[in-house]
Amino acid sequence: MLLLFIIYLAFISLGLPDAVLGASWPVMGRDINASLEFAGVVSLIISAGTVISSLLATKMIHHLGIGKVVAFSVLLTAGALLGFSMSHVPVALMLLAVPLGIGAGAVDAALNNFVAVHYKSKHMNYLHSFWGVGATAGPLLMANYLILNEGWRDGYVAIASLQFLLVIVLFLTLPLWKKVLVKPLGNDKEVTPFVSNVSALKIKGVSLQLVMFFCYNSVETGAGLWAASYLTMEKNVFPVDAAFWVAMYYLGITIGRFFCGFIAEKIAEETLVRCGVVIMIFGCVMLLLPLSGLWAKMGVMFIGLGCAPIYPNTIHMIPKRFGLAASQTIIGLSMATAYIGMTIIPPILGMTAKTFSFASFPIILLLLSGIIFVTTERLRGCRVTASSINRSSNSV
Repeated sequence: MLLLFIIYLAFISLGLPDAVLGASWPVMGRDINASLEFAGVVSLIISAGTVISSLLATKMIHHLGIGKVVAFSVLLTAGALLGFSMSHVPVALMLLAVPLGIGAGAVDAALNNFVAVHYKSKHMNYLHSFWGVGATAGPLLMANYLILNEGWRDGYVAIASLQFLLVIVLFLTLPLWKKVLVKPLGNDKEVTPFVSNVSALKIKGVSLQLVMFFCYNSVETGAGLWAASYLTMEKNVFPVDAAFWVAMYYLGITIGRFFCGFIAEKIAEETLVRCGVVIMIFGCVMLLLPLSGLWAKMGVMFIGLGCAPIYPNTIHMIPKRFGLAASQTIIGLSMATAYIGMTIIPPILGMTAKTFSFASFPIILLLLSGIIFVTTERLRGCRVTASSINRSSNSV
């Protein structure tokens, strides 16, 4: 239980910086003379670093062990956040985005796999809800500092300080990781055939799942990055108030995942995912309608509530849908595709907003949510037998 608590703390640290850039950008971008869409460029670099480190996580864990990988990765993000607070030119943010993304990707890849192997399914929902705790706390902390002159700098210092405290805890608790022995899922017969990336892509339903993850992370990241700017420019919401509702967006994700953890053993995962997608679409419609700013604020929070069950429950269904032998490969492909969505879509949203207007923001979110609905519905009931996986593996 102590190790699980440390893992939850590490995932809180993963969420802390994720929402801060979007919440602080209306003020931060102006102070450093950066354009509106430049936040998308910084987000793109962060996501690219995340993709690279997630692909290298296995080798790093093999050489250093998971405890050291997590501790050094959090140290990397803490240093990058401290650097953000000292930045006065846009190019500095681009350089610091590299270690921020690399650190985040390593923590994400390492802990998702570790929890999937060693803990029950409900802990996967709890794990991602603790990411939401960090993602909610980040904008709330930043909102308190935005009322000051260049207060966003102090906000980044505060968040970096929390990260450094967690680094100390992680290094002090390194021996805990060595006490846990890695046990393979299932028996040897279930995991014998090696399923390559090419083989996995040939399994029925995998391509649909990759499209779903691409669109899902595009919505989650895009909404978190640009919601504050949308509320400020299209709904005339004050920047501090907009930052608060970005925090409410991540609070919706957090509360939703805690709730899913409680009911995970009573309600089918496919049902939880369907409910989440419907709520997400409802939130996008609330943003799109020409109603008051309050409706738009609530729409942001509903999108967060809808996001809550989709990612963790879809990850947990992978072994049941595609077999234990292929699950690790498909999880890797899914996370890589999700990160690519995080890399591509946020800057596109920024460029679209500059070229046309921020009124296009909820339209794009709604289109992506519609694709998520179609793909998740087509994946319902998808089951792959071990024999079919063997045939796919042998055909390559």
